Amino acid sequence: MPVEISPSVYEHAAKLVCATPWQASRDGELMFQAHAAAYRTYRHTPIMPGIDIYNLEAEANGAKIGKPEGNAIPAVRHHPFRTTEELLSLRPLDAKKDGRIPMQIEVAKRLIETFPEATVRVPVSGPFSIACNLLGFDCVMLEVADRPDQVRDALLHLAEGQLAFAQGVRDAGVDITFFESAACPPMLSPKQFRAVELPALKKVLSGMAAIIGRPIPCIIGGNTTPIVESMLETGTSYLACPFETDQDAFLEKVKDRPDVQIRINCDLRVISRGTKEQIRQEADRVLALCRKRSNVCLGTGALPYETPVENVLYILDYVRSMA
Repeated sequence: MPVEISPSVYEHAAKLVCATPWQASRDGELMFQAHAAAYRTYRHTPIMPGIDIYNLEAEANGAKIGKPEGNAIPAVRHHPFRTTEELLSLRPLDAKKDGRIPMQIEVAKRLIETFPEATVRVPVSGPFSIACNLLGFDCVMLEVADRPDQVRDALLHLAEGQLAFAQGVRDAGVDITFFESAACPPMLSPKQFRAVELPALKKVLSGMAAIIGRPIPCIIGGNTTPIVESMLETGTSYLACPFETDQDAFLEKVKDRPDVQIRINCDLRVISRGTKEQIRQEADRVLALCRKRSNVCLGTGALPYETPVENVLYILDYVRSMA
């Protein structure tokens, strides 16, 4: 059976239209042209329009995003809240008017119209990632240690708001992929993940599944093998097996769940800086893992802006040639 390959293209799309990530993240036309150029070049699936995908909800709730130098990715420069208790006052985001969210949805709609054969999904952030961008990571981690129940309640509140956001995305005729990489170990221990994060994760993923009409992909990067069992409890149909984790152990934990598609990620360092021989060897390594189960695809983390286009094309052509 051929193995599908699914590279993650965000800020790298800006490179294809000679724009900086900052420029493409702030201009709907540039963002559309960037992701259209990326799809025409790579024919990847799904298309997930966005550049600094974890910043959208935080910025719409008052975080300040700084303009970086050169081709760096925009990042939060000012956190507008000091405690997770303050997050309980946040109202749900309005997908029609808050921040850059309407622009990103409009770009997704244009991509659907332009490429009707493609799968297009708007990236939506998880509650823990949003909290970290609104308060700062250190602040959230201190509260997880000192006031875990308060953090759990704040995340449940943020989850409710994200369901309203998801409904707005769905009303616009667009699909969703869910991202929550800030919550991965070792930032949260497996015990903390279950106690603080999992209730909100179950709420948001089950609610989004009801809105969209199918289980939602749950993308958490980092060392996720210790929390695989918890992630499966959310009802998701799709998990990433990051390069940063023990991929053999991860696959062992999901061997009895052929209903869940697993994206096994390559080493981004090889794709962005390696020789063709190194890229081929890395692809062979991941393809060998893919043969251990059905319902898998070969993927990447977010391609760095500077990744040579020829490197991406090489791994795409190589994997597709193995069909």
